[in-house]
Amino acid sequence: MPFPARVLFVSVLLVGSGITSRAGDDAATLQSERRPLVRVIATGGTISNRTGGRLTADELVALIPDLERHARVDTEQFSNLASSELSLDHWLKLGRRINQVFAADSRLAGVVVTSGTDTLEELAFFLHLTVRDLRPVVVVGSMRNPSTLGYEGAANLLAGIRVAADPASRGLGTLVVLNDEIHSAREATKTDAFRLDTFDARRYGMLGVVDSDRVTYYRRTLRRHTTNSEFDISSVSQLPRVDVLLAYQGAPGDLIRAAADNGATGIVMAAAGAGATSGTQGEGVRDVLDRGVTVVVSSRTGGGRVAPVRTGQEAHQPTRSGGSAKSTVAAEDLAPVKARILLMLALTKTRDQAEIQRMFSEY
Repeated sequence: MPFPARVLFVSVLLVGSGITSRAGDDAATLQSERRPLVRVIATGGTISNRTGGRLTADELVALIPDLERHARVDTEQFSNLASSELSLDHWLKLGRRINQVFAADSRLAGVVVTSGTDTLEELAFFLHLTVRDLRPVVVVGSMRNPSTLGYEGAANLLAGIRVAADPASRGLGTLVVLNDEIHSAREATKTDAFRLDTFDARRYGMLGVVDSDRVTYYRRTLRRHTTNSEFDISSVSQLPRVDVLLAYQGAPGDLIRAAADNGATGIVMAAAGAGATSGTQGEGVRDVLDRGVTVVVSSRTGGGRVAPVRTGQEAHQPTRSGGSAKSTVAAEDLAPVKARILLMLALTKTRDQAEIQRMFSEY
């Protein structure tokens, strides 16, 4: 039999026997297994809030075309609530769950958490401080719901999966990804009630972008987080109560006392400028300090630092004046809602003011 005829004859036999088919299937399986594995954990929010019923984690992932080009994905339905309905207990359970997921599966490249955008920055910062793994946690959401024209949830979820799957995301902590922009959870904040580009890092700038060809990073965050964090929530059953109070012209100090009277062990003052209070707030702060409540002074401006007071330096007025034996803690550049999260975690470890100030200087 001539050589070409023998080749054709053998090929026909192989096809007929299914050998080539199995070889093709094996190659496809091998190629699939080489793609990064990402876990999507859904908590709810606008991204899933379809008219007539909320989308599940599986349904959210099913909206993404050609997902298999980028990653293998498995899903988990943690909850399906509006972000404002997630409690501090939910936060603790979710943080512990993500730590468990990472510990149980070394194949995972990262985790994506879907969330409502109203409190997304708070949840993300909490995970930034409490998930103790080099692999990234990426928090995504959507400004439009699935029943709305222009729904961007599927695009944001795909971008988040790509970021979680990318090896360059390791060691960056928890990331916030919307509108193809990557922000550190420490810096990300919602800046507009409706616009799609609502999440921003203000003057710090984004960490990177998600483009059609690849994920690109431009900078890294230097503050402590995740594997370098001292906060272990594995045995924390409840976070201490910390309230946020706003400084405004003529503000009364009795609201500060009321927070302490109702069980707050910590208070964050969203102060004016670089730490000023108003009205009788200074008296209220001094009173609760003497009662053992930790008071952290942040800025309501959305940017800039509240610096720690040096020995002999005049205190913030009137917050730290008036001869109180104790003084407040400076929030550095953390926004009030994020200062609250760090203070809650700090109070699970210590009441020592110097130690808490150290934490605010390092995280």
